[in-house]
Amino acid sequence: MFYGISLILLSVIAVPSLLLAKKPNAKELLEKVEPYQGWIGMFFCFSGVWGLITSLLNLGWIASMPMWWGTLLAGSIVQAVLGFMLGFGLINKFFLSKNEKAKEKAMLLREKLAPKQGKLGVVGLFVGAWMIVASILFL
Repeated sequence: MFYGISLILLSVIAVPSLLLAKKPNAKELLEKVEPYQGWIGMFFCFSGVWGLITSLLNLGWIASMPMWWGTLLAGSIVQAVLGFMLGFGLINKFFLSKNEKAKEKAMLLREKLAPKQGKLGVVGLFVGAWMIVASILFL
């Protein structure tokens, strides 16, 4: 359940225009979170990668809990990509600054993903909500 709630919060941070359309006073809240956006993104990127590793290490769940395994995989992918998008500056600074090839590949990946950030954020909202429901139903 925590995984779904955190994915919803990450998606709200990634798609501020969606939140601002519903609540005009949310701009103040988003401005308070903005200085920490890179750290939040970096944390969720690594958390999403960890979720991917977990889902791949537990391939046996496909036979016993296929819906939960698919939900974990989808949520981890969305979380890793949104976290990468939000934490790109810090990831670039701390992990890629010494390797020019890796830095260049990361820039190309970010350029490809940037136009899809809004759609991915909306997908993250739905996947996060489904993760909450699935954790209640299947676990």
